Amino acid sequence: MEASLVKKVLEAALLAAREPMTPLELRRMFEEELAPETLRKLLDELREEWSGRPAELIQLASGWRFRTRAEFLPYLERLNPEKPPRYSRAMLETLAIIAYRQPVTRGDIEEIRGVAVNSNVIKTLEERGWIDTVGHRETPGRPALYATTKTFLDDLGLTSLAELPPLAELDPSHLLEMPDAPAKAAEAPLALASPILATDDSTAPAEPGAAADRERTAAPPPQVLH
Repeated sequence: MEASLVKKVLEAALLAAREPMTPLELRRMFEEELAPETLRKLLDELREEWSGRPAELIQLASGWRFRTRAEFLPYLERLNPEKPPRYSRAMLETLAIIAYRQPVTRGDIEEIRGVAVNSNVIKTLEERGWIDTVGHRETPGRPALYATTKTFLDDLGLTSLAELPPLAELDPSHLLEMPDAPAKAAEAPLALASPILATDDSTAPAEPGAAADRERTAAPPPQVLH
């Protein structure tokens, strides 16, 4: 099969896909063996061809997909004006600790934050698909070890944890702003470094010590955000 036709098949499949497609899935479409390096070359060419269009081809942790460029999202949002979900400061701090210190236990998170972790915080992050249990620490009680998922990286538009902004670049006065996945992922590929815009502690489940967190204005920021 000619390379030009292979590229068109790849383009058609990626445009029709609702989820990112892995290289294995893309190669499975062809009867003849498609070498990994050939596939990557064609995908890079396809990405370059779409560089000036309203949509772009990107590589994420779980595969390749097309997405709308950030500058066009404000117009598309008018078709679906629902507000993105709001997350409490406690939930965003917990997610940031897991992202930068993983794998961590609930006890590790509580030690860093200085307050107890509400079970609803962990449950919400798991239901969102941003964290998962990856094992258990071999200590009394065998506490669960939490880590972020490919969904977390996909929603930030990243391919790996190495692309998270270094802690030194984060503004300690801000927390984590998560885009509303997957539609808003294009808005802020490095949303971890953005000011928090979608938090609302008043609507979030109460967490033991959360009020104390808000009162400690003179205290240093949580260790993970330094």
